[in-house]
Amino acid sequence: MIHPILLCGGSGTRLWPLSRKSYPKQFAKLMGDESLFQASARRLSGDGFAAPVVVTGDSFRFIVTEQLAQIELAAQGILIEPEGRNTAPAILAAAMWVAKSDPQALMLVAPSDHVIPDTDAFAQTVQAAVPRAQAGDLVTFGITPTRAETGYGYLELAADADAGAKTPQTLARFVEKPDASRAADMLVAGNFLWNAGIFLFTAQAIIAAYQTHVPNLIDAVTAALGGANSDLGFTRLDAAAWEKADDISVDYAIMEKADNLAVMPFGAGWSDLGGWDAVWLETGPDAQGNVCSDNATAIDCADTLLRSETEGVQLVGIGLDNIIAIAMGDAVLVADKSQAQRVKEAVDALKARGASQAVQLPRDYRPWGWYESLVIGARFQVKRIVVNPGAALSLQSHHHRSEHWIVVEGTAKVTVDDEVKLVGENQSVYIPLGAIHRMENPGKVPMVLIEVQTGSYFGEDDIIRYEDIYARR
Repeated sequence: MIHPILLCGGSGTRLWPLSRKSYPKQFAKLMGDESLFQASARRLSGDGFAAPVVVTGDSFRFIVTEQLAQIELAAQGILIEPEGRNTAPAILAAAMWVAKSDPQALMLVAPSDHVIPDTDAFAQTVQAAVPRAQAGDLVTFGITPTRAETGYGYLELAADADAGAKTPQTLARFVEKPDASRAADMLVAGNFLWNAGIFLFTAQAIIAAYQTHVPNLIDAVTAALGGANSDLGFTRLDAAAWEKADDISVDYAIMEKADNLAVMPFGAGWSDLGGWDAVWLETGPDAQGNVCSDNATAIDCADTLLRSETEGVQLVGIGLDNIIAIAMGDAVLVADKSQAQRVKEAVDALKARGASQAVQLPRDYRPWGWYESLVIGARFQVKRIVVNPGAALSLQSHHHRSEHWIVVEGTAKVTVDDEVKLVGENQSVYIPLGAIHRMENPGKVPMVLIEVQTGSYFGEDDIIRYEDIYARR
């Protein structure tokens, strides 16, 4: 039985403006009707796979459970990192968590934002790597390169290795992301594979590698797990201990030092969607090289990606060549496709200006559903709020605003001080300033309402919580 370890704490800034810190790319529907996280979880499920262990951040814990439920899967464990410390501490925490029940358990560690179209071929490749992992080796997966890519790290195979083999091969060394000239040379050489960041090993083998190469991480992560607490089914790692863990990747901490490595080649298609140019390529350009979303139109364009990510926003490109244009309700990205890897610079520039668009989507996802601001003025704000079936907002009050709720779909169960009542479609209720109130959806379909706030301040920190079924502070 293989235990999938899904890492999904990254921010995916190179796919801004769709991917932002508040809702990064792994949870977005970039390549079809499922998110990248859902596709990854489904790919590592079924015969031969245990339920996944997910390592993520506090902000994403309910997104993880909701998206797994949508594809009828459940995690065997969800580890909550108090803060991101890169992949080495995260993988060690998962290994120690799995080892508690079975030190010899096989772990398949995979980022949750990759695209692997041929699921069957990947499953066969994983199975081919199992004997080496069971023998105590650390198996890393290398992708057959199809172009001189500068956005990936590489794996150089040993002189006697075969890049097209169907069994694990000997690794010579890891190679950092190259420049264009070096990448072209490696592609021609034929003995280099892209570093996929996917690994297969036993829990015992990887823990032993940490003990040998980074023993200080063992101490910090052991303390973080020892001080962890259970919270609504999540395992919250101890923050004080976790802070002492080095911020380091598993490649630097382990893989570049270990002497029991093997490389499993995979040539059936893979992408980490590390930029909009990769999305353009993986989506499948038409005869003119264009990729357009449903709300986008290309006129006399070539080799261009046009995506409108907001319903009601039509994006039209005329006479464009090699351009990326991504439109959302609050931000638009326009770039030459050759400059796709520089999108992070745009995010950094927006952060420096204090622009909320750098990190926050217009739609704010919460454990109970989501909301978005439709209009905001000096003394008012209008929101659309969607509450999932059976979900409830916290029992709360506000110092600086009153609220007027109008139900437009479904039925709301509303508490205002000592009064509890049902509010149906086309009905409304007023929440006075300072009143203790709660909104719930008792129905079986999403409930939608329009909220009109009036007052002097509308920040989300103007919430005093008295009760919360999601244990938020």
